[in-house]
Amino acid sequence: RDAVLAGLAMQAALPELNPRLEARGWPPVRIGVGVNTGRMSVGNMGSEFRMAYTVMADAVNLASRLEALTRQYGVGILVGEATRAECPDIAFQLVDRVRVKGKDVPVAIHEPLGVAAELTPERLKEAEQFAAAFADYEAQRWDEAEIKLMELGRLQPRQLYQVYLDRVTHFRFNPPGPNWDGVFTFTTK
Repeated sequence: RDAVLAGLAMQAALPELNPRLEARGWPPVRIGVGVNTGRMSVGNMGSEFRMAYTVMADAVNLASRLEALTRQYGVGILVGEATRAECPDIAFQLVDRVRVKGKDVPVAIHEPLGVAAELTPERLKEAEQFAAAFADYEAQRWDEAEIKLMELGRLQPRQLYQVYLDRVTHFRFNPPGPNWDGVFTFTTK
């Protein structure tokens, strides 16, 4: 929970920080955060000649993949399902179901929106509307998904909605087939 809240705080600070950086002629800061929960080995690793403090495990690898995926979807933070389950007071928006490089088992990835009690009704409604569009997408109801995604894009232009509009266009002309599970497979890290 603390990592998710810290990621949200970092993202919230960027709109104030970046104009100050740009005023100095410096590039803006862009941060992608991937958070995952699971068992891992943490501590000094190596030998007495060469030692490094590090963390290793599948859960860490998935967090790294999630951080990289933030750029694909245009979101600041992505979390895995285990992290989402540990944060009952935080509202999340399902972003996708993916297979990351090196894994066969799909994972649901979510964008944390903030503490649920502090969010506006409009933001919660937007997340619900995207969930409905995502359900149409998974069910291969391309027209319905497209209409919902276009409406979302008019209300709040986001790269996430454009990603799905592009996928809908692709699948409309290249149907995924009857055994499609709706999971998107990423082949790069």
